[in-house]
Amino acid sequence: GLVLLLPCGLWMHLRGSMCFPDLALFLMRGAGYLRPLFKLAMMSGSLSQIAEGLWRIEAVLSEPPMSVSENPESPSSMDIAFENVSFSYDGRKALENLSFSLPEGGIYALVGPSGSGKSTVGRLLGRMWDAGEGSVTLGGANVKDIAPETLMEKVSLVFQETFLFSDTIRENIRMGREAGDDEILAAAKAAQCLEFIDKSPSGLDTMIGEGGVMHLSGGERQRLSMARIILKNSPVVVLDEATVFTDAENEARIQEAFSSLMRGRTVIVIAHRLSTVVDCDSILVLDGGRLAQKGTHQELLAQGGLYKTMWEAHQKALDWRLSAKEQPCSNL
Repeated sequence: GLVLLLPCGLWMHLRGSMCFPDLALFLMRGAGYLRPLFKLAMMSGSLSQIAEGLWRIEAVLSEPPMSVSENPESPSSMDIAFENVSFSYDGRKALENLSFSLPEGGIYALVGPSGSGKSTVGRLLGRMWDAGEGSVTLGGANVKDIAPETLMEKVSLVFQETFLFSDTIRENIRMGREAGDDEILAAAKAAQCLEFIDKSPSGLDTMIGEGGVMHLSGGERQRLSMARIILKNSPVVVLDEATVFTDAENEARIQEAFSSLMRGRTVIVIAHRLSTVVDCDSILVLDGGRLAQKGTHQELLAQGGLYKTMWEAHQKALDWRLSAKEQPCSNL
């Protein structure tokens, strides 16, 4: 607008048909007339965001609900079994004819190369997806035939990224089960959370999450998720790379929380760092969605194969050091 008004106004001023004060008035009014155009441009961007949000909401609402059994079963124990399970993401096989059984009360590890299907196993057990072929059973009952609320009571999942609600620390911890402050504080103590809770402005009433008054580090968020699971007290726990984003100090504290979390439960630990699973009752090695090996740490080392190769690579990574020595230069 100014590019048009200024030349025209100067031309009329030089011809004597417009005085300078009138020219200045038109220039100011012209800039004011442009404001609605700027608002329209901004509104166009907002409408695009709204349309994208509506499309995503419609995509979620249009998804068919998962089937719920009319005659739900109850698991008789906490034994876990996968029988000839196959599963695909967008046409890509994540699991193929996978079979194994895990007795109740043990600590088990799932290891393997990236993309071998480890996390998929945990999600199928919690019925975030349904197996394309085969069956996933808990205590002899197919997870498809267990009532969703019952399955969520029996199985707890801890992922790499912890989701916190925009609410108080108290409400975030007792998300899985209603409890009083004494139980909440006991769970927080077991998960090594009391240190940062005591330092928070309002203790358990401190607002966290998006828009909260207190920012938590990645390690603190994961310890808070440990407190949530300890309070929930599920008999089956799946830990999916729960310490992958933490520093050494926080990892040690989370490992202490794991010790409290694992007592008397059936635990599946999904890990890349093999040093964290050497004491597990049994280690399952996945490769390309299939079960490649199964046994204790010592048994698998004696067998050789993929696990031994991964262990040797892990040990070499631990021994790696950055050298600051000067390298000899080649003669030019």
